[in-house]
Amino acid sequence: MKVSMGVKLLANEEDRWYSFHKQWVGGETMEYSHEIILPNEDLPFKMFIFEGKDGKYVRDKHWHNEIEIFAVFDGEVHFFVNEEEYFLETGEFLLINSNEVHAIFSPKKNKTIVIQIPISIFEHYYTSESFISFTHMSSSENTKIMELIADMYTTYLKKEFGYEFCVRSIFYNILSILVKHYRITRVSPELLRRYKKLNRLTDITNYIIENYQKELSLESLAEVFGYSPTYLSKMFLKYANINYREYLQNVRLSHAYQELMESDHMLSSIAVNHGFANSKAFAKAFKKKYGVLPSEYRKQNKELEHS
Repeated sequence: MKVSMGVKLLANEEDRWYSFHKQWVGGETMEYSHEIILPNEDLPFKMFIFEGKDGKYVRDKHWHNEIEIFAVFDGEVHFFVNEEEYFLETGEFLLINSNEVHAIFSPKKNKTIVIQIPISIFEHYYTSESFISFTHMSSSENTKIMELIADMYTTYLKKEFGYEFCVRSIFYNILSILVKHYRITRVSPELLRRYKKLNRLTDITNYIIENYQKELSLESLAEVFGYSPTYLSKMFLKYANINYREYLQNVRLSHAYQELMESDHMLSSIAVNHGFANSKAFAKAFKKKYGVLPSEYRKQNKELEHS
């Protein structure tokens, strides 16, 4: 299950969209945040139904290190990527590159499958600076990509014996098409500069994700990367729109949330597994983010599954 960060439901759809559109297209300053993404437990990537499927949904400016595919099978979804606006209708998909600042607006109900792929999967196809970029333009392979995504998602939902191999087979077929037909081989200096700017923080956030279970103070992290604590703190506020302590807490909560939903482990075990001092600290942080205690959230989720 994907952990949503910064999702806003529209109180007045037209006013919210007008304000949002004016800010982006008009070049007004909009803060953006860093999204934490965890792969599905049984796959090397993340796949799920878009959380804006019910419409009246806005996801403000954000970025992440993963390559992202939005495939619309019914309805429409609006995107802003860097300085460009994209409008997707049924049968279309959009590739979001690593560290591309983007925002999403879905005014109406839709069926959209989202795939988030760790950039490291493409390491043998990097063009330069550990970088790979894909075009946002259409290709003759668009229909084939949509068919493969639909087949992969259906296979994953059925979870028949050996499904992991079938899903991965389709997934690698998609990757093969992407690097053959969508990869940009001549990367502009401006694109590379924009990528590297956010990639400095990506290196740090990757380190946090790999070591979040440990004691990880701002001072110790700054020492690892050769920054002063003050500079590192400012970097988080500027590029992730969050302070360091909150970011670390969100990483821990994201992993703890996943274990809470996918296991029957005791809360005390989940807390310790993911860097919280004890179950009380975990419960307090969880309630602050999700509005209920983890025990209540787990109970509600199980009741929904059996209803």
